Amino acid sequence: MPPRTVAVVGGSLAGLRAAEQLRACGFTGGITVYGAEPHHPYNRPPLSKEALGDGASSTAAELASRLAFRRRPSVNDVSFRLGTSVAGVDPTAGTLSLTDGTVETFDGLVIATGLRPRRLAVPGPLGGRHSLRTVEDCIALRLAVTGARTAIVVGGGFIGTEVACTLTALGLAVTVIEPTGPPMGRVLGAELAEAVARHHTRHGIEFLSAGVQSVTGDETATGVWLDDGRELTADVLVEAVGSQCNTEWLAGADFDLTDGVLTDNLLRANGADRTVVVGDIARFPNPLFDDVPRRVEHWSIPTDTAKRAAATLAGLLTDVAVDEAPFSPIPAFWSDQRDLRLQSYGSPGLADEIRLEEGSFEHVAEGVLVSYLRSGILVGNVSVNLSPARHRSLREALAPVPSPG
Repeated sequence: MPPRTVAVVGGSLAGLRAAEQLRACGFTGGITVYGAEPHHPYNRPPLSKEALGDGASSTAAELASRLAFRRRPSVNDVSFRLGTSVAGVDPTAGTLSLTDGTVETFDGLVIATGLRPRRLAVPGPLGGRHSLRTVEDCIALRLAVTGARTAIVVGGGFIGTEVACTLTALGLAVTVIEPTGPPMGRVLGAELAEAVARHHTRHGIEFLSAGVQSVTGDETATGVWLDDGRELTADVLVEAVGSQCNTEWLAGADFDLTDGVLTDNLLRANGADRTVVVGDIARFPNPLFDDVPRRVEHWSIPTDTAKRAAATLAGLLTDVAVDEAPFSPIPAFWSDQRDLRLQSYGSPGLADEIRLEEGSFEHVAEGVLVSYLRSGILVGNVSVNLSPARHRSLREALAPVPSPG
């Protein structure tokens, strides 16, 4: 039998980790990583913080090089097809159709195409509307804020709040528009979210709870009309209204694309053989919480899912029994917001009860620990400005729990 080959579609962190983990699992066949961006995999979190706040002039290639992940020697023989988009796939035939018209074959497939920013679906000009996902986005926004005095950030999630903090540090007056309430409220809960908002307000950010009806301006955005009748103007407009899964290239196959790509607990894609899914596009059940498949957009997930998916795919390709041990990763994320560092383990958004364990919501910068419980069982925690020495114990507190009921 000739050596088997694996196609990894997606050239960001999840794709890189998948290739590394395939080699770690002993897979010796050919691996090709197809990445739509022209850059080797790089670190995205700094794009809303250090890279955005750094006034140094640089090209996208230079910034991507500075942020690039160090690749392990085990993937020196992996082919990276960068700047190459995949238009379609036939899992049964084992073929990929590229946008340049060529067709490539594979024996095993790793789906790792991740997310792209969601954009405001409202009337108005398209020019001057910034999102933040790539190094090109970061440089464009950095150029836009040069000489600017005011900014509007639509969306009060973690990316939107981080961008707002960075822009205020650069001297801009920033208004954050979030229709659902305080920033990051869906994850943090109302009390901690309001405490963080109060802290940021004291540092110059204005938070408005409203929806956007339209973007104002002729060819370039000059502001927004809100659904309460107010018009806001600004020099810079940033859209941070969530993400969309890059699954269009999978249409026509038998995958469940309801929200990302549905998999089983071992990250095998429903609807195809020898196909696994990694990163924040994977919708899988985590027995740490229950049997409901969910996508998780946290920093830890690309590495955790790559390790499990690579072991699964390596077994399928070599006809070795696949390890059926439950995959129960503990989601983790952090967020740096000027003088606040938020660190979370677990899934706080699943909670039906929130407890303040340490500190005060009135003095959040001095250190806060909040626990999140569902049916009396710990499902997550969030700390603000606690010592990193505490993080290990906070992570270990998330022991596997039975499904509710």
